[in-house]
Amino acid sequence: MNKPLKLITRAVFGMFIVLFFSVTMIQFVQADDLRANALNSRALMNSYKVERGAILVDGDPVAFSTPTDDDFQYVRQYANGPMYAPLTGYFSRTQGMTGLEAAMNQDLSGSGNAQFFTRIMNTLNGVEPQGSSIETTIDPAAQEAAYTAMTENGFEGAVVALEPKTGKILALTSTPGFDPNALSSNNDADIITNYRQLNDDPSQPLQNRAIAGDLYPPGSVYKLISAAAAIESGAATPSTEFDNPAQWTLPQSSSVLQNASRSTCGSGDKATLDQALVLSCNIPIAEMTTKMDDNAVPDMAAKFGFGQDLAIPTPVTPSQSPVPESKAQVALASIGQQDVRATPLQIAMVSAGIANGGTVMKPYLVDKVITPDLTVEKEFSPEQFSQPVSEKTADAVASMMEHGVNKPEGLAQNAAIDGVRVAGKTGTAENGTDADGNDLPFTLWFTGFAPVEDPEVAVAVVIADGGGANFGNEGGSFELPTAVGKRVMEAVLSE
Repeated sequence: MNKPLKLITRAVFGMFIVLFFSVTMIQFVQADDLRANALNSRALMNSYKVERGAILVDGDPVAFSTPTDDDFQYVRQYANGPMYAPLTGYFSRTQGMTGLEAAMNQDLSGSGNAQFFTRIMNTLNGVEPQGSSIETTIDPAAQEAAYTAMTENGFEGAVVALEPKTGKILALTSTPGFDPNALSSNNDADIITNYRQLNDDPSQPLQNRAIAGDLYPPGSVYKLISAAAAIESGAATPSTEFDNPAQWTLPQSSSVLQNASRSTCGSGDKATLDQALVLSCNIPIAEMTTKMDDNAVPDMAAKFGFGQDLAIPTPVTPSQSPVPESKAQVALASIGQQDVRATPLQIAMVSAGIANGGTVMKPYLVDKVITPDLTVEKEFSPEQFSQPVSEKTADAVASMMEHGVNKPEGLAQNAAIDGVRVAGKTGTAENGTDADGNDLPFTLWFTGFAPVEDPEVAVAVVIADGGGANFGNEGGSFELPTAVGKRVMEAVLSE
């Protein structure tokens, strides 16, 4: 009997050890993560009994809690909801949390470790619990300019503006959008109805096109990365000349590549790299990159952030720049086609890195966390993300981008601002054909920065479907997104 008893005793003892370990992990190690989980309905219900901290833009609340007479005590409200939805997200009783509401939930709800002693003191003193507020990096003038420019024209797409020297996100817009107030009431039936309508909407208003969702082919704005890779490796300089045919057969293929103009890149027998960027020509860029290592451009893209995990603190979907499997794919990928896909945030990071002398700063959306007694609890500082190119290479690419704006033939000339040196690059990405063989509407891009000598803002704009139905799904890449980008840069520079 002793042997069976010993086995049972050891088994019970082992089970107690496992139980003790599990309880310890849940109560102490994983407690914060479990509380922050958007699917934790108990934490969400309890949080409605706390005055949740505000989300601030330049000191003004764009998300805040208001007392109610119902059992939930508070309701979450949003000022200029659709304009700021891409950064605030929503805080919903039945649908959970998104955006900064989710990423900064512990601070906003007052449940984080940093507020542990504050919670104890408030309990002892009979003070009602209250969450901390977060101050964002958003520039309200830039955000309004971006949102207005996109919505007044009915554009589907996104705008991101960064401060090149710090990585601060000055504007983050995604259209068409939604009003978070529709998902934040204390009426479950209304929330569910509204969410279903938004979720079933073909225009996908809940999708944050600036940092996630269905990524876009970057088209010719990706040529900035191809040019940077060539110059940094010594394969080319802005004055390097390439053959200048109107058509070019892709290597190891019968497919023919053309420039967007369906003609040569300028009038000469040769075209320089500078000329190719100014006129956004495909053939010289493709010629150049097919003579380089197949990994050269994807490796440079990775240094700028493609394929890298990033949170701002909201999670960002990584952009894609896979290694091509043939020289024909190298050529197509070098002009932002093939399997290359990008978020507007990623393209803004490319421009910001070029503007900042080759150093890409990590983008961030939260400037500081402020306690209910107005003490700064946390402050976020600029952090270097990467240095993909040297200052010399960055200056060379920046100069070509400036030529795209200040030369009469430059496709980015509509980005010109009186009295300001502006650098810019346009892009038009093809989206294939429909079932009948007709070309699908293009994806239009603009990216740039200003002033060139002392950059204050870098911007990326994407407009899906060639400008949308309001424009007959037509519009040159040098027109629609460039006008939006110019308005955002002007808004920042005018302050």
